[in-house]
Amino acid sequence: MLAFLIRRLIQSLGVLLVMSLLVFVGVYEIGDPVLVMISPDATQSDIAATRQALGLDQPLPIQYLRFLRGALSGHLGRSYAYSTPAIDLITERMPATFELALSAMIIAVLAGIPLGLWAGLRPHSWQGKAILTGSILGFSLPSFWVGLMMIMLFSVWLGWLPPSGRGATVDVLGVPLSILTWDGLRHLLMPATNLALFNLAMVTRLARAGTQDALLQDYVRFARAKGLSEGRVVCVHILKNILIPIVTVVGLEFGSVIAFSIVTESIFSWPGMGKLIIDSINVLDRPIIVAYLLVVVILFVSINLVVDVLYCLLDPRVRLADAAH
Repeated sequence: MLAFLIRRLIQSLGVLLVMSLLVFVGVYEIGDPVLVMISPDATQSDIAATRQALGLDQPLPIQYLRFLRGALSGHLGRSYAYSTPAIDLITERMPATFELALSAMIIAVLAGIPLGLWAGLRPHSWQGKAILTGSILGFSLPSFWVGLMMIMLFSVWLGWLPPSGRGATVDVLGVPLSILTWDGLRHLLMPATNLALFNLAMVTRLARAGTQDALLQDYVRFARAKGLSEGRVVCVHILKNILIPIVTVVGLEFGSVIAFSIVTESIFSWPGMGKLIIDSINVLDRPIIVAYLLVVVILFVSINLVVDVLYCLLDPRVRLADAAH
């Protein structure tokens, strides 16, 4: 296991280095932030002075090396628009995005696994067919349209839930959480549900396919032949085996949910990292854009590492294969 972790860490560092270069060069090519920040009446000397003050007059390799040196010390640049370290702005918004993403994944897992089990155990029942149809809709409907329809129904017509914002929060170890207050829960419910729909459909179909495959395996037939109750067969023999692909997909999708929660955060005015990156792109605030993308890469790499470890714990064959290498 130790050799496995060391090899994964080395691979992760290589991925981070390559991605930092690609992200920096890509953001460098999207435009000149000085032309967005400075007044239209500014002279060429003012533009040159601003570009020099921000370090944008240096060649790209010099800018990247300077950025890399700062990144190694935890400094990812200072925001042009806010005159604040970019990493501070991102970490300030990070709890809101993490809370939204984690709530969405909890909804997807807690609802998707039972629904998938039910549809897999009773595929020809009307409930199983309804669950399958619902999962297809979850894949097909665009999140921005679903979000707008939810606001129209639950906020405008019924008046049950607030249409935007995060609501009241409670500080836990210095981290503001809205899930611990009633007002925060009311604000969280719609965006979390909207963000969960795609992954809910995915988990449901994975659990359904895994259940149907497990029902054909000898160990399930043997368990039933031994006279074990249906509940024990499902919970011990079927559920444990279908969790392996679900853990892998959920782990990877959690990173995607964090990275691509931008649409949901924009629709519901959720004050997370997604809304910050949209505002930063509008003004070409390079340090925030680069820092955000690198934070997302670090999250993906870290989540992949955790998923690999969990996979080893759930499936001993992975450990044996690793030892063989």
